[in-house]
Amino acid sequence: MSVKAYSLIEHKVDVAIVGAGGAGLRAALAARAQGASVIVLTKVPPTRSHTVAAQGGINAALGNRGADDWRWHMYDTIRGSDWLGDQDAIAFMCKEAPAAIRELEQMGVAFTRDAKGAIYQRAYGGQSTEFGKGPLAYRACAAADRTGHAMLHTLYQQSLRTGVRFFAEFLALDLVFDKQGACAGVLAWELATGDMHLLRSRQLILATGGFG
Repeated sequence: MSVKAYSLIEHKVDVAIVGAGGAGLRAALAARAQGASVIVLTKVPPTRSHTVAAQGGINAALGNRGADDWRWHMYDTIRGSDWLGDQDAIAFMCKEAPAAIRELEQMGVAFTRDAKGAIYQRAYGGQSTEFGKGPLAYRACAAADRTGHAMLHTLYQQSLRTGVRFFAEFLALDLVFDKQGACAGVLAWELATGDMHLLRSRQLILATGGFG
């Protein structure tokens, strides 16, 4: 019985990213902005990553449909986690959310607009004002009912524009560590050919989706 001998193809890159959803693509753009070479590894074509299925919107305290404050957003998020979330991380996310939305807007995400031309915001579950004492917050920034689709396609186009390389339909099999125990890359299997690829990288980012 003969056994197929796999070819091992090596690549060297500054940053390797496993996952081509919203987080992976945004990380790729940040790395490219610093001049790093980037390869994104994904088991599906990038525009089929699960971010594309998100519909309702992205919460950010822009205040386009009434008073809002990132601290109220923070409170709602902490409360929604039954006070189990990392509160420092939640505070940072909520404080930076408006700037992140404006950045996506400038990249070309086609957010729905209100009558004044501002980004349309809808009420979303669990969102309130005045630390839970006020009325519903209109906080979810939406692109009709396909917010994730609009965001993912924009980030993918920007990634192509800036020279990010994509290894699509590759399965990450194992992480590679150096003698000091630091992560030095990832071993991947190319589905189309059966070849094995060793991506040696100075930095590895795992953007493999929601935990749950």
